[in-house]
Amino acid sequence: MSAPVSAVLLASGLSRRYGSNKLLEPVDGLPLYRRAFAALPAPLFHRAAVVSCYDEILRAAEGAGYLPVFNPAPEEGQSLSLRLGLAAVAEGSAAVLFSVCDQPRLTQESVKALLTAHQRRPGRITALSHRGCRGNPVIFPAPYFPELMALTGDTGGAPILRSHPEALQLVEAASPAELEDMDVPPHR
Repeated sequence: MSAPVSAVLLASGLSRRYGSNKLLEPVDGLPLYRRAFAALPAPLFHRAAVVSCYDEILRAAEGAGYLPVFNPAPEEGQSLSLRLGLAAVAEGSAAVLFSVCDQPRLTQESVKALLTAHQRRPGRITALSHRGCRGNPVIFPAPYFPELMALTGDTGGAPILRSHPEALQLVEAASPAELEDMDVPPHR
């Protein structure tokens, strides 16, 4: 039997470099956050949450089967979203997958490959990559939850990965485009 993996989608970014809420921007006719929902459908996971400060995203998350988690202080940085999301899904979870919502080319196939690799070696931190370069999403097993809950500021799980390089296993994405995030509008 496989260990239960939950998911946290991080959707609280202030899009400072983008200039507007990029998560609402359509990519191939679908808002960026909805593309994330499609790549990481809630039924793939034991529990799934979306952390956001945006009402539209929180309402849509609930309709897509995610637990909506309000982030009251997105200016505090990514670590707050990580902590809020982890607190919402940790119970009963052997691991949690964290994903940003601004990778428009991420595919469900790569997410499933990531989950499969994690199930084979559940004690390892498992990350999507391309040619050895780590990207997102990343799955952290439960022993790392206390370190995730201790994060502060505008940082994700990178400090934990730097502290435990021996624990990391990489899973090759089908395409390097899957790891690219959308930080500036396409017309710039």
